[in-house]
Amino acid sequence: MFEVKTTRRVVLGAVAAAGLAFSMSPAVAGGHGGVDFSGKTVEFVIPFSESGGSARWANFYAPLLSEALPGNPTVVVRYRPGAGSTAGANWFQEQDTADGTLIFGTSGSTQFPYLLGDPRVRYEYNDWQVVLGSGVGGVAYLPPDMAEKMDGLDATGLQGTDFIWGSQGATRLDLVANLAWKMLGMTVDPVFGIEGRGDGRLMFERGEANIDYQTSPAYLRSVVPMVEEGLAAPMMTWGALDNDGNIVRDPTFPEIPTFKEVCEATPACSTEGDAWEAWKAFFIAGFPAQKMVFLPGSADADVVATYTKAFEDIIARPDFAELSAKTLGVYPQMIGPAADKAKALATQVPDSAKAYVVNWLEEDYGVSLK
Repeated sequence: MFEVKTTRRVVLGAVAAAGLAFSMSPAVAGGHGGVDFSGKTVEFVIPFSESGGSARWANFYAPLLSEALPGNPTVVVRYRPGAGSTAGANWFQEQDTADGTLIFGTSGSTQFPYLLGDPRVRYEYNDWQVVLGSGVGGVAYLPPDMAEKMDGLDATGLQGTDFIWGSQGATRLDLVANLAWKMLGMTVDPVFGIEGRGDGRLMFERGEANIDYQTSPAYLRSVVPMVEEGLAAPMMTWGALDNDGNIVRDPTFPEIPTFKEVCEATPACSTEGDAWEAWKAFFIAGFPAQKMVFLPGSADADVVATYTKAFEDIIARPDFAELSAKTLGVYPQMIGPAADKAKALATQVPDSAKAYVVNWLEEDYGVSLK
């Protein structure tokens, strides 16, 4: 059953995430090719529950799309959770809506099962037409008393503690966190099966979990208040990429160390070798281009151009950077050729990284993908 949130020509007090330079084709830059959404409803489907970062991201863009698309359609965010987003993605694969009244938002938890050859995957990214790529970050956090066991950046003091957290699944975006914690020598048992990262946060809030991470939109909205109240303490971010492909501090959370820094300070961890190379490959696939908006492969070229122009107009708003930073953080928003590159980045990893992760998942969680 869908849960529905409707927005029409309303700004929610904040607008999308930080801009990135991009090039536009003449067809896109010239207008919307006669596409008119007057009187129509656009369904923006995300394959997660309404409590996580993807919901925050989608509801952020929905009213802006209503304003930017010709004819100002009603944009409805619909939630289709299940199987860590695989159910919703399989559903979208079967849709043939050509008029632009259906768009689909993915996350790293949709990309990773595809990358790993999960047998439940019946969708093909190459069949879908990308119109936006959104970078995002992630922040791991602990109860304050647990955070005090760290010696500066050295996480050795966390070894020997039994940690529990809520995870969407072994092959989802959460594998970045699971592998990081393993590399630090920590004992972290995931409770698999939650329908979104927001559900994992709720487990932490109820005391059912004692470690968690959230993507930037949800961390800003729901975890920062807990930190301010003394109920949670940041441990590390996953980091960000600079122009040379190096992992650097997350621009949204520059005061929080990266996993790379914590790993370098923890004797049990190493930023060299197979585990590190696998972690870095899946981090790159999962976060710098984590969230994307797609039209079905059947969508008309004019419809694709219209959406690309709409997102261009949104990102060009004079208040975009300021408002987006308050809501989603400071990350690139990619359209046109940049979105195509983001899609490639998010749906490809080296064979060596895939082989390492496949073996690790089988050894640690009994998940066989061979």
